[in-house]
Amino acid sequence: MGTTKIIFSGFGGQGVLTLGQVVADIALNQGKEVTWMPSYGAEMRGGTANCSVIISDKVIGSPIILSNIDILCAMNQPSVDKFLDKTRAGAKVFINSSIVTDTVVKDDAEIIAIDATNIAVKAGNARTANMVMMAGFLAQTGLFTIDELEAALSRRFKGKAELVEVNMKAIKEGLQALA
Repeated sequence: MGTTKIIFSGFGGQGVLTLGQVVADIALNQGKEVTWMPSYGAEMRGGTANCSVIISDKVIGSPIILSNIDILCAMNQPSVDKFLDKTRAGAKVFINSSIVTDTVVKDDAEIIAIDATNIAVKAGNARTANMVMMAGFLAQTGLFTIDELEAALSRRFKGKAELVEVNMKAIKEGLQALA
C-alpha cells in the first residue's frame, strides 16, 4: 500500500472530523501506522474544519500534509478552493455536489461528485451527508470493507446503536445511489 495522505474538509458541523476519525480507526485496526490531525477555526460549527489522515505501512515522520494529497474529501466550496491544487497527479477528489455547485476541474485528478446532502435527506437525516461521502470513499478507494466500516462506527458510537443504524442507512443509500 505504501503511504496514503487524505484530507477531509468542510464546514464545522458537517462531520469531517468524524470522517477522519473513523478512517483512522479502521486503518489502526488493520495494523497500519496512522496519524489523524484536526484543524478548525474558533467557531467550530459553521466555521471551516478539516483533518488530515495519513495511513502507512511504515512509520510516519510527520502528521502534516502540505501537498501531494492522495485523496481529498471536500464537503464545501471553500474546501475545494483550499485543497484542490495541493492534490497530486492521479488523486481522487470527492466533492459534495449538493453544496459545491461550481464545476470542479483538475486535469490530473479523478473528480467524484456525490450528491451527499440530498442523498442523506432522502435517507432520513441531512446530518449524515458525511456518511454518504464515506460511501463514495468506501466504493472508490478499496482501503476498507463495509464490515470494517460498520465495526468502526460501532466503536465510535459505543452504546448508541441507533446512531450506528442511522449512519449505516446513509452509507447504504450512498452506495446504492453510486451504483
